[in-house]
Amino acid sequence: MFDSAPDPDIPAAATSRPQPRALQQSPEFARALMACGQDPLMLEDAQNLLVLHRRLPGGLRLAMVNRADLRNTAPLMAALRARGLGRTPLILSPETPAPQLARLGAVPLVTPAHAALWDLTGDPEQRRTALHQKWRNRLNHGKSQGLRLTRQNLPHDPRHWLFAADAKQQTARGYRSWPLPLTLAYARENKGKAKLFQAFEGKDPVAAILILTHGSSATYHIAHTTARGKQLSAHPLLLWEAACWLAAKGICRLDFGLIDTGRAPGLARFKLGTGAKAHRLGGTWGLWPPLGRLLRPLTLLDRRQMGA
Repeated sequence: MFDSAPDPDIPAAATSRPQPRALQQSPEFARALMACGQDPLMLEDAQNLLVLHRRLPGGLRLAMVNRADLRNTAPLMAALRARGLGRTPLILSPETPAPQLARLGAVPLVTPAHAALWDLTGDPEQRRTALHQKWRNRLNHGKSQGLRLTRQNLPHDPRHWLFAADAKQQTARGYRSWPLPLTLAYARENKGKAKLFQAFEGKDPVAAILILTHGSSATYHIAHTTARGKQLSAHPLLLWEAACWLAAKGICRLDFGLIDTGRAPGLARFKLGTGAKAHRLGGTWGLWPPLGRLLRPLTLLDRRQMGA
């Protein structure tokens, strides 16, 4: 349905897919960070975990591990010691609940949030059946509006209308996304893996979605719909067609990012209306290895709220 040429940069669906990983743990993300002057560690000897590290005022170093599989922390700790970071304070944000971190002396900092993950395996009819009824109605409405859909690699243009609209949206809603240079670096350093999907009424853009692919997964990065686009149900139509295209290319999961049913219930309903599942993350923990044994009794008090 997309009005664009074939994509030579993304292979057709593969018969075997690597295990899905969060964007924050991907080599593609590491390349974008390095292009922006950062120096992330990709620990091959610790399940290829991606570790960010920085030096704080006073010379103290801090390491961060985000959206990682931390069911077994031994490889991570050994790899950090091998690189001279064994006594470095850590901020750990596991992909799944990890109450076992308390045994290391990790201190709970933030209780677990939820991410919406859309399984793109199976055929389009299975995905369509999984849509919530209101979502399906909006999709059908969008299909009847005669919109023109396009797909392209993200242009290296910081003045693109989607970026301007997203900046205004962030200010209005009080949240912050990636810095624009990082998004552009991701597209530049990972050819063909930053896909821009747009819907047009005539020559006017009414909706756009920027999706970042990484391995067998994809992440819903930026999206905006104009007032006219909402009237035309452009966003559900565009997202549905984008998901079908991703699935045909071998992408097995679309990560919508965090959902907050309290502060943004409408957005949460939209994401979950696709049939995506609410996936509980592991919260955020602080660990300073030299103090681990001393803090262990304190951390055990909060273990229940950080568990599954």
